Amino acid sequence: MPSIDDIHEEYDFLDPDDRYRLLIDLGRELEAMPDALKIDATLVRGCSASVWVYPTRRDDGTLHFLADSNAAITKGIIALVLLTVQDRAPADILKTDIPGALAPFDLSRQLSSNRTQGIPNMIALIRETAARYA
Repeated sequence: MPSIDDIHEEYDFLDPDDRYRLLIDLGRELEAMPDALKIDATLVRGCSASVWVYPTRRDDGTLHFLADSNAAITKGIIALVLLTVQDRAPADILKTDIPGALAPFDLSRQLSSNRTQGIPNMIALIRETAARYA
């Protein structure tokens, strides 16, 4: 996956339809999440679409997240969120300003409120996971 800065640079030059396509393409690039992990315990509450996030801890102590959604654009939003934290140490994740990293995308202005309402819950789940492992 490219860096969030690279994605933002490309995103800025696109018209709204192409921005949707970019988000959908990002979602397609997510590592596949096995259906067996898409259970109530991994479901992110408060999202209009179904969103699952499953954390794993690597041998080096970093956290790796598997995620999926039943909505293509929402899956792309998850991919953006994960670009800010994927494969990083829990303490680093806790220090990361995830909303700040997403702010340049102005998602609340680009997408409907239904599409963006679950972002704080995704971020909260990631932070809670990082806090448990920190």
